[in-house]
Amino acid sequence: MLPRLLKEHQAKQNERKELQKRRREAITAATCLTEALVDHLNVGVAQAYMNQRKLDHEVKTLQVQAAQFAKQTGQWIGMVENFNQALKEIGDVENWARSIELDMRTVATALEYVYKGHLQPAPS
Repeated sequence: MLPRLLKEHQAKQNERKELQKRRREAITAATCLTEALVDHLNVGVAQAYMNQRKLDHEVKTLQVQAAQFAKQTGQWIGMVENFNQALKEIGDVENWARSIELDMRTVATALEYVYKGHLQPAPS
């Protein structure tokens, strides 16, 4: 009976060792799978992170360019307003010159009329 108990004990020990061996293999396989999955996900995350950094850089560049464009547009608007004002002033000078010319013609006509009236003998 003792040899039979010893064999049963050894058989159970062998089963436990085999079970532990399988557990270790399963844990190792699960660990490898988990690491592979995490590595695969990390590649995607790393790519997303790099894309985000590029986008942030592009946004900053775009903001700087937009600010420069807005400044330049403001300068253009100022130049156009100054040009428009100069055109108005030229128009005012032209109008003033016409007005003076008309007044001078009126005065010249009046003087001519008066001068011709003095030259003619008075009717008796």
